[in-house]
Amino acid sequence: MRYRKWIFVFGVAVLVSGCQSKPEQTLPQQTASASPVVNFKNAAFMSYWYAGKAELSRYRLEQARYGELREGDAVLIFVTEDFLTDKQVKLESQPRSEVPLKFTSVLKCNFTKHFVTGVYDYTLLTSVFTPVEIGAYPHTLKTTAAVLEWCGQTFTQLNYRAPNYQVQGYSYFEAEGDAQLSLESAVLEDELWTKLRLSPVLLPTGEFKIIPASTASRLLHRELKAESATADLKPYLKSEKSDSSTVFTGDSLMVYTLTYPAWQRSLKIIFENKFPYRIAGWEETYLDKPGSQAPQTLTTRAVRTNTIMLDYWAKKSLADSVSRRDLGLSY
Repeated sequence: MRYRKWIFVFGVAVLVSGCQSKPEQTLPQQTASASPVVNFKNAAFMSYWYAGKAELSRYRLEQARYGELREGDAVLIFVTEDFLTDKQVKLESQPRSEVPLKFTSVLKCNFTKHFVTGVYDYTLLTSVFTPVEIGAYPHTLKTTAAVLEWCGQTFTQLNYRAPNYQVQGYSYFEAEGDAQLSLESAVLEDELWTKLRLSPVLLPTGEFKIIPASTASRLLHRELKAESATADLKPYLKSEKSDSSTVFTGDSLMVYTLTYPAWQRSLKIIFENKFPYRIAGWEETYLDKPGSQAPQTLTTRAVRTNTIMLDYWAKKSLADSVSRRDLGLSY
């Protein structure tokens, strides 16, 4: 596995019921072991990610499911917060000067999808906790993923406990059921979104082992394990559009393409090649087999429509629902 030696300098909020006021954060400290491509004291990075607001982006979604494309919404929520490295939960109980436990600042991503299949709907939520001090903490510490629909729900959690990821999985499907296992540490597909925002130079390219996205494993009913993959990073050209109606907007767009040969699946993330590296959209192509009478290769596609900066955890009144319209959400 290699990393692009390009010059980039950087760029997630828990979506839970009853969010509390966001506590004051401790700003990340540069360490001797920190990666030289990540400048924690860069003024633009500090003013953007430590201003007390989250970045929320809504995407127009076409989700492949059961052999058809379903219209829906996706939302990416990025925010920094302090994170206990032993318990691997958000630090919110004590003043920072009085905390005896070890913690670090993370860039957190909440990735939500909502779409309807026939009469019933799907809701997907993935949360990723990636340390900003990537040199001191090269591995994402934790991910969680839930898939909810009218038949039932599944939940997957990965915790980094050196040198492995400890996995807990719960599912209503008989073939999956409840499981606990240990996976040798590898790149996580779910962390690509946060590492891209920290600095695109952190995106792996070439051939390497990667643990696929937890929700993809659930939707395709595949065992969660490290898989062989290839990836490249290059400028996004309009001629590469697979659908002429797709319009990805942004300055100096790049495309990161991840391919799983064994899965017959690929993921393209299109993003701006300027700080804060906003994500313009993505395309995920795979053989849509589970539940389909005639399996075919389909492409899930998401195109950004709105981006706002908001301290959403403080917006809980009926009057605050106007912010949903600002974000482009109608439900």
